[in-house]
Amino acid sequence: MKLKFKTVSIYSSLDNKKVHAIISQVDEVLSNLSIRVLLSKSINNNKYKKKKFYSDNFIVNNSDLVIAIGGDGTLLSASRKYGYEGVPILGINLGTIGFLTDIAPKDLTSSLTSILQGKFNRDRRFFLEAKINGKDIKNNISLNEIVIHSDSIAQLMEYDLFVDKKFVYRQRADGLILSTPTGSTAYSLSGNGPIVHPGVKAISLLPMFPHSLNSRPMLINENSKIKVKIIKNPKSSISFDSHNKYKLKINDQIEINKTNKELVLIHPTDHDFFAASREKLGWSLGVPKNFPL
Repeated sequence: MKLKFKTVSIYSSLDNKKVHAIISQVDEVLSNLSIRVLLSKSINNNKYKKKKFYSDNFIVNNSDLVIAIGGDGTLLSASRKYGYEGVPILGINLGTIGFLTDIAPKDLTSSLTSILQGKFNRDRRFFLEAKINGKDIKNNISLNEIVIHSDSIAQLMEYDLFVDKKFVYRQRADGLILSTPTGSTAYSLSGNGPIVHPGVKAISLLPMFPHSLNSRPMLINENSKIKVKIIKNPKSSISFDSHNKYKLKINDQIEINKTNKELVLIHPTDHDFFAASREKLGWSLGVPKNFPL
């Protein structure tokens, strides 16, 4: 069978025995199929003799696929580095939640071989980006969420929200979570935000601890243009997937929208969002796993 990927890169942001064991196993599977293997410089190269390691830029320009080994945090990192530049991402799950990372270590050889032989599904996810006062800022993309939040404990910030140039509300709250469907099972979930199926093309707007009895999360079209204006600001910031953070000040205007680029996730053919939700979120705890449909 003709292979679908000729050059595959291996990426991990973690450094422990389990990760290195999986890296070695993935390397062996790929090599046995005569696939060119590129190891990211993020990997601790002291663990590997006679191996060459490659820069992010080289991986972007030469890879047909990136395999991210770790939890969803690792896959988020790989998505921003490589997925945003058009390289498909496959996740091997070594984390505790793993909504984005599909393959479990026990199924690694068989699942990975099937995928490399073309038995997989593509899943397209969009990113969010932001500008502050009309200016681009570095590392301003998010796969999960953009969060505008007060940096002061028990002090509310105040902001105005606009969607497609229409005023929505003025809110006093700890902040605002703006999440993609991908991010609906991440930080937004902890704030009682809605779980959004990846097939729903929407952005979720979730006030954080609002000083109101009638504030609710809201879903808007994925192509909407969002603007948040800071009205009162004890101390506040904007963060991207909980990684990159920038300070905000009074009268700052943050413009948020979907990017033109998409992430392509590679899933095994038996991937099921609802099954993952049952397993990761503890739904139907009394129902056996082999419950008939």
